[in-house]
Amino acid sequence: MKKTNLKVLPAILFIAIMIVGIGGLNAQNSWIAPKDADTLVNPLSGKEVVKAGKKLFKNQCVVCHGALGKGDGVAGMGLTPKPSNLTSEKVQSQTDGALFWKITNGNPPMASYKDILSEEQRWQLVSYIRTLKKK
Repeated sequence: MKKTNLKVLPAILFIAIMIVGIGGLNAQNSWIAPKDADTLVNPLSGKEVVKAGKKLFKNQCVVCHGALGKGDGVAGMGLTPKPSNLTSEKVQSQTDGALFWKITNGNPPMASYKDILSEEQRWQLVSYIRTLKKK
């Protein structure tokens, strides 16, 4: 089986979301994770976790959320609702568990990464997203 080039995966995901997720164009502007997601605790910490999360972010998230996570990525420009500004207080005030739940489950046009990224990788992304509030 041929390996998929990780650099083209975001573009493939974007196209798939646009084709399959047209119904998501009317998604709620306010996306709230269920209360039980708040009980999830990030089991990872440290500089290496953040470094791994940054690499994943560059490969999976930049296309919509932008290089600095401000929701201004090239693919995100045509989406409704627009990608979240991950540096915002609205995002940063959410629990790690809520962010993990959102990455895991998605909400069109945001993809679900449950079957794309491992649990560890999704927690790595949460750890990296936390560093964006400083940028």
